[in-house]
Amino acid sequence: MSDGDDETAADSDAAASDETEDVTPDTLNERLDGVESALEDAETEADLDDVEADLDAIEADLDAANLPEPDEDDEDAEDPREELESRVSDLRDDLESQRGPYASDVVDDVEAARSTVTDTRWTEQGAGEIVDVVSAFADSVSATLDADVAVEEDASGEEQEDALVAALDAAIEAVEGADLDADEDADTIASLLEATEELEAGLEDAQEWDDLETNEQLRAEGFYDVLGHYKDYPPELSALKEWEKRDRVDMILLAKDSLQSEFMQEHCMDALIRMANPEAFEEMHELAQRRDKPAITALGRMGADAEEAVETLVEYVDADSDPALQKVTLRALGEIGSTEATQAIADKLEMDNDNVRPYVARSLGLIGDTRAVDPLVDTLAEDDSDTVRAAAAWALRQIGTEDALEAVAEYTDEHSYLVQHEAELAAEALGEGDAEAPTA
Repeated sequence: MSDGDDETAADSDAAASDETEDVTPDTLNERLDGVESALEDAETEADLDDVEADLDAIEADLDAANLPEPDEDDEDAEDPREELESRVSDLRDDLESQRGPYASDVVDDVEAARSTVTDTRWTEQGAGEIVDVVSAFADSVSATLDADVAVEEDASGEEQEDALVAALDAAIEAVEGADLDADEDADTIASLLEATEELEAGLEDAQEWDDLETNEQLRAEGFYDVLGHYKDYPPELSALKEWEKRDRVDMILLAKDSLQSEFMQEHCMDALIRMANPEAFEEMHELAQRRDKPAITALGRMGADAEEAVETLVEYVDADSDPALQKVTLRALGEIGSTEATQAIADKLEMDNDNVRPYVARSLGLIGDTRAVDPLVDTLAEDDSDTVRAAAAWALRQIGTEDALEAVAEYTDEHSYLVQHEAELAAEALGEGDAEAPTA
């Protein structure tokens, strides 16, 4: 570096040092006083932009300033930097509150109202109320902007919601198309914001489904319509039994979702299990994914109609820490009958829990996959539990192939009565064909 360069750098450092020394708490507070005064006098967005630029400059100088630090030994000592930063923050809040309002604020409010219309479940009364509210808002926008915004008349159901959304979209388009200026069109924007406030208040006051008590919701859905007179208490139980007789899964699920007492929840699940109606599959599958045992039982009762749940249920076959879950799962997989579960189930024939192994064997018998014959034959021959061996013999009879029946028939002289009984039935099945058919 040359001597000239050294002098230039030194001059620059000296100037920066002088500028830094000029930035003191007092000078910064004086500049903030000026900003505060300018903010009070500001009348246009351009004035506010100038104020914001001054605040930005003060904040930059504050960040770079070498201000005195408070005395650590004095608990009452004030930190000048902290006080100045707080004042800058307060002035920025005042600045933002003084800006606008803008046409974009109107658009934001209308978009929020549109979401309320579409995302809320309205009662029949509320559906009529929101039509009046949105229609009034559309009229206000039309009058303020000399635009054509209206709700289509005589629409109902989904068409009614579409008509309301279309009207609100038209209002947004009209506001954006008006190209309103925050200064020149302040009165117009204020009128539109007043209309959006009335829109929001009207939607808030309209009757939502969640505003109803549980029994009112059920009554509105016609749940009690089947009651001629009450046979059981509570009346919901009588209605539930009648809907079960009519095989109305939708009403049973309605009661399950609405009536949260443990008593009614149990009766609803019992009804769904007895009905075994695949219309309940989605909800039962969702519950099964949370290891809900009654729901798993319900899926099993649906048989092949619940095959989509096999992938979920197979994961629970290895739940050795929860034998109750394993048992209900094995039964359900057997009833569904998908051979996709065969290998995972057959692997559990060697598990330690001899209370679960019989369920493993019987599940394989219900599925009927011939690939299970060999492992079941081994279980019949080698398992330490006679209960498990009897279950394996029963499973082989259900599979019913000649080699499966022959393997079981060898145990007619078995010491275990349960195994011997299964062997005798297998032997009869291999006879002249007039023997009693295998029982489940």
